[in-house]
Amino acid sequence: MSSGLIFLILLVVIGIVVAGLYNRLVGLRNGAEEALKSIDVFLKQRYDLIPNLVSTIKGYTQYESGTLEKIVQLRSQAMSAGGADGGAAENALSGALKSVFALAENYPDLKANQEFLQLQQTLSGLEESIQRARRYYNASVRDLNNAVEMFPANLFAGMFGFRRMDYLQVDEAETQNVKVQF
Repeated sequence: MSSGLIFLILLVVIGIVVAGLYNRLVGLRNGAEEALKSIDVFLKQRYDLIPNLVSTIKGYTQYESGTLEKIVQLRSQAMSAGGADGGAAENALSGALKSVFALAENYPDLKANQEFLQLQQTLSGLEESIQRARRYYNASVRDLNNAVEMFPANLFAGMFGFRRMDYLQVDEAETQNVKVQF
């Protein structure tokens, strides 16, 4: 009778530990997925802001229509891209937006335009928010990946279908300085 009770208590303890590990892995996975969705929210705000920025700039920069058309095209590509292509499209769009602000240096009237300044400030704030969200996502992914790979959770992670997630990475072109040529 006592060995049966000990065995039952042992099964209950193991069940509690496994349930705790499972719940922790679910929480980490959901946290990483939520972090990725928060990036999407900031990207949507940026997509919505870009047409206003382009229309404000158009009135001042008649000779730079190619640059503005490229931004509109990159915005469309970024909005429709997904997966690995989405990251590359976002990086290209970020680079193009940097070049627009560098381009504005050559148009004093544009630099003094209140609407442009407000759009520039809003977009800069969004870019910072996107970067913070990307860092948070990568931290969430790190925590999930650690849990999936570390003992004892790694014994159950594969069994329950938990896998490593990929980090968001910066494209090499995004790390270089913006060069504007005329």
